[in-house]
Amino acid sequence: MEKSWPQLHVFFFSLFIFFLPPFQSHASLEYIRPPPRSIISTLHNGSDSDPQQVHISLVGRDHARVTWITDNRKVPSIVEYGQTPGKYEASATGEHESYHYFLYRSSKIHHVKIGPLNQSTTYYYRCGGTGQDFSFKTPPSNFPIEFAVAGDLGQTEWTASTLSHIGEEDYDVLLLPGDLSYADTQQPLWDSFGRLVQPYASRRPWMVTQGNHEVETYQFFENKPFKAYNARWLMPFEESGSTSNLYYSFEVAGVHIVMLGSYTDFNVTSNQYKWLKADLAKVDRGRTPWLVVLIHVPWYNTNLAHEGEGESMRKAMEGLLYQARVDIVFAGHVHAYERFTRVSNNSTNQCGPVHVTIGDGGNREGLALTFKEPPSPLSLFREASFGHGRLKVFNQTHALWSWHRNDDTESIVADQVWLQSLSVSSMCNESSISINDEL
Repeated sequence: MEKSWPQLHVFFFSLFIFFLPPFQSHASLEYIRPPPRSIISTLHNGSDSDPQQVHISLVGRDHARVTWITDNRKVPSIVEYGQTPGKYEASATGEHESYHYFLYRSSKIHHVKIGPLNQSTTYYYRCGGTGQDFSFKTPPSNFPIEFAVAGDLGQTEWTASTLSHIGEEDYDVLLLPGDLSYADTQQPLWDSFGRLVQPYASRRPWMVTQGNHEVETYQFFENKPFKAYNARWLMPFEESGSTSNLYYSFEVAGVHIVMLGSYTDFNVTSNQYKWLKADLAKVDRGRTPWLVVLIHVPWYNTNLAHEGEGESMRKAMEGLLYQARVDIVFAGHVHAYERFTRVSNNSTNQCGPVHVTIGDGGNREGLALTFKEPPSPLSLFREASFGHGRLKVFNQTHALWSWHRNDDTESIVADQVWLQSLSVSSMCNESSISINDEL
């Protein structure tokens, strides 16, 4: 049978991947780690009515949410937008909220859903009818698509370095597996963080999940967890059938991404577990061949920091991810980088996901320097350095993962590997996978 052009493209691309020499999977012994850097305080220099802490998130296939904050509580929650600078062809009105935390009262937090939007299109927008003109680019509807991945960001000079490196090369969506501001009950640090990331988060969609530094409970006084996180970083949980902002899913350009909550109930009787099971069952791997999961606490970890903390969640949920043939699991929490082979149930398994720990965005607590020795055969690359990752999905079969180490002003590709989607693996078809393999 004659091959169509798309089929030929995949065929020759697969040959290219096959003959590509493998990237060395060991940490550099010559690398000398630069010293820690100080915390940054980012101020608001505009008027009380000017938008600040602006960030974009995806909502469904063709909508986006614009979130921003104003000190002036009379500013309307309205976004004007269009495809020409300064010319707004459409507008949308949304909602607003604020919260109290001890003596702190947040400014007015605006959430406005805009769309429908075209894919791979730059939109110019204005928040609240005043202030500067912003712009952002919508993701593509088809391959290729590129994700930037950074966990445990914080707001240090290392964070600024990470963000600068991310911004040097284009990407479509940023994924953040928890620990955003490191406010840790000091609410003004949430404001400072929002201002620090605005130049990046206002231009590309940022999709996040929570970490331990977002919990922010305080005995006898603040017993409601995630108060600031839920108010400031509203994600599209309702659109995915979730009842909590702490776990949700979304799809973009042939990739289904599941954001799980490590700090909310996850046992088999929990709402999160039931939601995850139903969400994975809906994924059509013919239409959405790539399946990616983000958590905060890693299920696989050879660092002495946070050793074993993800084990209970792994035991509860790993079987669901294995059955669904999840391709990649990204985690944070451990302030280092580590990439594992395909694994399930603590063993090498070619039908299990690749687990990647990337909790090295720039936090104030420093790096997790001590790995267990001797190295586990499951761990292919590990290094305690700040950095970020990039996942470029070329087509329905192949993607390139790379980790970029922060090295002062330069971003160094220190680890890189080609991945093949399990959706096209004949060995890992649905009939060959059983939950009994996990028990």
